[in-house]
Order: sequence, then structure tokens, then C-alpha cells
Amino acid sequence: MTGTVSPAAPGQLGVAARPAEMLDYLGRLDAWLSQRRQELDSLDSQIQSTGRQAELTGDVTLALALWQAVKTRQDLILRTWDSGRVGQVELERLSGLIWGRLDTQAASVDQLRSMAVSLPEAGRLCDALVAQLRTRLNTDPNAEQQLIRLRNLRAQFERIRDQIGLEPPAQQPGALAKLDSLAQRAADLAGKRERGGDIGGLLGPLEIDAARYERDLIVTAAQRREARDLVTRARETHTALAARELAVRQVAAQAAATCWPLPVTPVPALAALGPIPNTRAALQPYLAQLDGYAAALATAHRDLAAAMEEVGRARDLLSALIAKAGALGCADDPTLTSIAALTAAQFDTGEPTVLPVVNELLAAYSARLDYRKTNPGSGV
Repeated sequence: MTGTVSPAAPGQLGVAARPAEMLDYLGRLDAWLSQRRQELDSLDSQIQSTGRQAELTGDVTLALALWQAVKTRQDLILRTWDSGRVGQVELERLSGLIWGRLDTQAASVDQLRSMAVSLPEAGRLCDALVAQLRTRLNTDPNAEQQLIRLRNLRAQFERIRDQIGLEPPAQQPGALAKLDSLAQRAADLAGKRERGGDIGGLLGPLEIDAARYERDLIVTAAQRREARDLVTRARETHTALAARELAVRQVAAQAAATCWPLPVTPVPALAALGPIPNTRAALQPYLAQLDGYAAALATAHRDLAAAMEEVGRARDLLSALIAKAGALGCADDPTLTSIAALTAAQFDTGEPTVLPVVNELLAAYSARLDYRKTNPGSGV
């Protein structure tokens, strides 16, 4: 079982795999999950029996959490696969499930919760952790297993080389130099073994260094992708909020021409937040600031719209009061007629409607109408 490695995934992010490739991958993924779980259980038992829980339980727990994250995503993939009853839309969805980030926020392991890894990356990271655990437990003591371990190291170096291809161009030379150093150490050990030398004490540290380096590359790649995602999200949110700010300022201008007084809530300025940062540490607080800005902008919009709506409600109330006066036979009441004319004039001054004045006039009209209702004989 020492040769078990997670299968290579078909397709790419945004590029759907063919059904035959997907079927083959699902079979190999299921086999890997089964074998990897058996080995993790075996390693955990060895740790318990050797009393090395304090030293190794953390790595086993992380490896199990990675295994569970892959298993959970496999369940979603199988439901979407639906025994092969898929079309192009489903195949593209499957590609997103394979190459998109795993949902690790609910994980019980803090180290996993901070990662943003895809299904293939989680599998390779689990492989690297198991290889490291296997070595630290010295589960491969004989010469035949040393050959297997050297072969696994060479396969791991190829995975590392592929992972380095995802690094920024400026960082690739240094990463390749480190890989070459690891590969040279492996070649030296293979040569020493062929000459009859004992490499048992040297092979383990090399496997640990290789596993740690592969793990670090996967984690840093995931962190870079997360940072890129945060930058993209911040830019898209900023662009959308800039458009919303312009629209709300137009509403504010319309409100200023429609009514007085305006709401005390100002229209916030997006520019006050400063430029969009480009570091992962600064992006999270900036996104929180954008959320706060969006809430403040929504409040300003709501208050401005409510102020303009109050002018319409005042017009409707005047019409309703005049109709009520007509129904009560008070339409010719000179006081009501004067108040109605004065109120109607407030809406057509060419200036913003002064709402306190309109509200007072409407209150006066309503009070006069109430008086006429209780004193029907009066009319002067």
C-alpha cells in the first residue's frame, strides 16, 4: 500500500472532461479513498501502540481531515455524475467540483480550515503527509521497501516539478534548485545502496524533507490563489459599489430638487476607503470595509427615497381630504378652499417642496374638516 497515490484528475478548471475520462477517474478515486483510509487507520493504530500520540497525532488528524474533505467532495461528484447520465452542463459542473476549492471552513482542524485547496491538491497533500508519517514510524525497514521508497521519491519529485510550474516565474528558479538538491540526495542514496551501503538512517530524513517541501508548495499555491480570488472579489465589489454610489448621488440630486429638508444621512464616498490593497493580509479588512460601505450606501438610498415618497404621500393626502370634504358637503367652505389652494401651491413653486409647511397645512385642513363634521351648520 506504500505506492498508493491520489489519481490525476481529468480536465481543468473551466474545461470539462470527457465522460470516459470521468468514469475512469471516479473509479481510481474510489480505490484511492479506500486504500488511503485503510493505511491511515493502520498508521493511527501504530501510533497508539508505540505511544507517540503527542508527536504524530496532529499529522494523522490533518491527513484524516484531508481524506474526509476529498470523500465529501466525492459524494457531491457522484450525485452530479448520476451513474453517467450527464450532459455538457453536468460535465462542466463536475469540472468545477474537481478543480474548485474544497469547503474546509467547517473542518475541525484549524490548519485545514485556513487552506483553500482543490480536490487534486488535497489528495496530493494527504499523500505527502502519509509518506512523512510512514517514514517517521519506520514502517518500511527492509531492503525491498527501500527500493519502493526510492521509486516513490522519484515520483514525488515529478509531482513537485509539476507544482513548481504553478509558481510565479520569478520564484521558479529557486524552487527548482531546491528540488534538484533533493533529487541529488536521492541519487546519492541510490548509488550508496547499490554499493552495499546502509541508507536506512538517511532515507527517512530525505522523505520527510521532500514531503514537507511538496506540502509547502501546495499550501503556498493555494494561498496565492486565495489572494488572487480576494483581489478579484475586491475589484468586482468596488466596481459595483462605484456604480451604485453614482446612482445614489443622482437620487440625492433628485431629492434635493424635490423636497426639503433632506435626510441627515449623507451619501458616503467610496474614495474615502482608499485604493484596493494587493496583499492577502490587507484584503480581508478591506472587504469588510466594503461591506460596511455598502450598508451605509443602502441606508442613504433608503432615506432619500423615503423623503421623495413623502411628497407623493402629501399630494395623495390632499386629494383624499378634498374628496372627503366634497362627500361631507363642505367643498365650498372658504377656509378649506383657501387651505387647499395654498397647499397645492406648495407643490408647484419651482423649488423643493417644504415638507414641514405642507404637513402643517394638511393638518390645518384636516382640523377644519373635523370641525365642520361636528358643526354642520357653520360654513363661514
